[in-house]
Amino acid sequence: MSLFKARDWWSTTLGEKEEFDQGCLCVADVDNSGSGQDKIIVGSYMGFLRIFNPHPVKPGDGMQAEDLLLEVQLREPVLQVEVGKFVSGTELLHLAVLHCRKLCVYAVSGTLGSVEHGNQYHIKLMYEHNLQRTACNMTYGPFGGVKGRDLICIQSMDGMLMLFEQESYAFGRFLPGFLLPGPLTYSSRTDSFITVSSSRQVESYKYQVLAFATDADERQETEQQKHSSGKRLVVDWVLNIGEQALDIRVVSFNQMISSVFVLGERNFFCLKDNGQIRFMKKLDYNPSCFLPYCSVTEGTINTLIGNHNNMLLVYQDVTLKWATQLPHTPVAVKVCSLQDMKGLIVTLSDSGHLQCSYLGTDPSVFQAPKVESREINYEELDREMKELQKIIKEATKTQDILPKSEDDDLKVTAEVSFHLDAISQAIDSEVKAEVVPSVTVKITVQSRLAVQKPKLSVCVQPPLALTCDQFIFNDIGPAVSKTVVLSAFLKGNCPPAELEGNAIFSYNTPTADFNPKGVPRVAQCKFRLPLRLICFPAQPSKTANHKLTIDTNKPPVSLVSLFPERYRIQSDQLEDIWLIANELTLRLEEHFKKQNCKDFLCTFSGSIPLQEYFECIDHHFELRLNAEKFQELLSERAIQFRAIERRLLTRFKDKTPAPLQHLDTLLEGTYRQVIALADAAQENQANLFQAFIKLKSATHLVIMLISLWQKLSPDQVAILEATFLPLMQDTQELGWEETVDAAISYLLRTCLSKSSKEQALTLTSQLSMPKDTSRLKKHITLLCDRLAKGGCLCLNADTNTQQAIIMPGGCTTIPESDLEERTAVQDPTPIFTDHKHLTKQKSKPDLSQSILDEEEKP
Repeated sequence: MSLFKARDWWSTTLGEKEEFDQGCLCVADVDNSGSGQDKIIVGSYMGFLRIFNPHPVKPGDGMQAEDLLLEVQLREPVLQVEVGKFVSGTELLHLAVLHCRKLCVYAVSGTLGSVEHGNQYHIKLMYEHNLQRTACNMTYGPFGGVKGRDLICIQSMDGMLMLFEQESYAFGRFLPGFLLPGPLTYSSRTDSFITVSSSRQVESYKYQVLAFATDADERQETEQQKHSSGKRLVVDWVLNIGEQALDIRVVSFNQMISSVFVLGERNFFCLKDNGQIRFMKKLDYNPSCFLPYCSVTEGTINTLIGNHNNMLLVYQDVTLKWATQLPHTPVAVKVCSLQDMKGLIVTLSDSGHLQCSYLGTDPSVFQAPKVESREINYEELDREMKELQKIIKEATKTQDILPKSEDDDLKVTAEVSFHLDAISQAIDSEVKAEVVPSVTVKITVQSRLAVQKPKLSVCVQPPLALTCDQFIFNDIGPAVSKTVVLSAFLKGNCPPAELEGNAIFSYNTPTADFNPKGVPRVAQCKFRLPLRLICFPAQPSKTANHKLTIDTNKPPVSLVSLFPERYRIQSDQLEDIWLIANELTLRLEEHFKKQNCKDFLCTFSGSIPLQEYFECIDHHFELRLNAEKFQELLSERAIQFRAIERRLLTRFKDKTPAPLQHLDTLLEGTYRQVIALADAAQENQANLFQAFIKLKSATHLVIMLISLWQKLSPDQVAILEATFLPLMQDTQELGWEETVDAAISYLLRTCLSKSSKEQALTLTSQLSMPKDTSRLKKHITLLCDRLAKGGCLCLNADTNTQQAIIMPGGCTTIPESDLEERTAVQDPTPIFTDHKHLTKQKSKPDLSQSILDEEEKP
């Protein structure tokens, strides 16, 4: 009996005296809920079809009534169930049910319940195919490289492959030398069907060969088929494994590498997609089912293998990593995500015992006896004491240089009024409104000691402005407080990127030697302006271009309590969501903090809006390019203007004046061009200023979403903010794009590096305006991709070592000889299909180009 039992999360027993096999279990989001949570689909030989969505109150609970979404009895036994894109004209998932003489495709949908009975689910038959031969099993996939849909291939008991292009029957082909049917699967990378024949051989057939072969109208080959070249069904490759196979699977980690896994009666094989053996493992038990999946270690594969001893074993390649005891013998095993728990193991027995479990151990009741105390090592204690004394000595070296200071020597506090000013104090605002609101900020300085040359500076982020931002005081005596009152308002015609402000108080303190200048010191405090300063309630809109969903680990709070003046948050501009979303998270944290809730957490499970963020970057960069063009044109027109002036002066100074030859007209036209270009440059500069503010807002939003998505610590969020927001102002000499690109490149070279080669690369010493933003956008995509694969943001030199990149779902790629490195060198152009799909390539040993072009594997 194993000491490591499978930890029961949810379990149930299906029906009475029903039988099941390996094709009767499937997990997928069959109802297209979009939540990323799988449903468990089970079919039986008695014709029952059941769909489960477990909701255990605590781990180990049995099935509740609401866990069973659907239960229908079909007229024929269910041989196999699969979920895929089986209906034309849509990419939604549908359920395919294989009977002995029929293939049915259903649409599963749910209806929200209005009473206590809850939601109602039902299935709708989309189409069916009546089979002329008795079916054995089926497989599906994008046969022939089709996009956005799945085709179905059914293997009959007499060796015929029947292919269906969704609602229509395509063709049928007999396998040569067929005797008994075996397991069947499809490899999308090689576009091949792979099976194990009764000759105990693994055989691969190309889809194109099947498509162009002679139609299988009869079981026996005719003489014309035998002699017609190019039409006979020819096998692509064959591998003799010497035993019958129980199951066969294909796992593709990317478009370049895939592996074929075969579970035999006594051995477990892993093959390359060309039929060569990658590795094999001899088993000392009788296996019942298996499931290969991706390992967290790069270059390895994990495999779940169930046996008839009620055991589930986990192998990493050929090494046994874990063994767990099950309450039944599994005939089918799957891995799914249920209730935000990823990696749950679903097993099904032949008698209908369905269980969701996870790996774990029982707590040990053994307590180690107390050991006798060891002898004290005085030499080691002396060395430790000397080190501590050295640290203390270094820390006390500056004790006599600077006067002793405490935190309460001088305090700066800022108090922002909750209500807006009754009479607006806004001055020269560009906002097109009848009244621009303002809010009063009162700043108080309390000093316990005498201070010299005090000066108070208050700053807010543009386009916010203050009625007064500089205050100079006379020397302040001990135990004296100073208070200033000012107002903040929105001056620019765009929302700010931040509502925070700083009050900085600089002063000098007298020293023991009565130095007249004193020691300069600075004290500061931060304050936050109210959201109502820049927003006002509006009528709700049913449509919006951008919407975000923030998840929490606590029950939802009424928006009326968080936003008394606001009920719905949406925007047509991405950057406008930042302030509202940030205010929402802050008020949620404050709400649960008042309730003494310490484990409150906000999360984000949606997709990062990188495409919309890239549009903000492109718009900002386009304005920078326009500013550069305006500067060049102004320089050209200024040179032309001065040249015409010299010509005119020469003509006017001549004793015998010559005709002007329309130089005066040319001078006037050039002058108008200079004025027009200057006005256009000034307008472009104003647009650039607003675009930079919008870019900062969008950047703040992306940083917040990444931190909620990856649950980053405050230190890691600070690293992201320092990376994406390095500049307070944007200039032509040093712009946002090149600065952020260099910062992200440094992260990709250090803490987010994938290999030691990236760490050996060096950054360029000069920052210059790039030609376009393609490299920056690819760097940002790569940064998000590596964070999603387990990368850790840390600037500690000890941790800036090579990290194993964790693939999504806990998988890594399988290195196939030197194929990856050859591809990396041969392909110099990056190909991006989406934010998570990248290919790998390298060119010159330059960090930005190398890391940019090294696109990740999915």
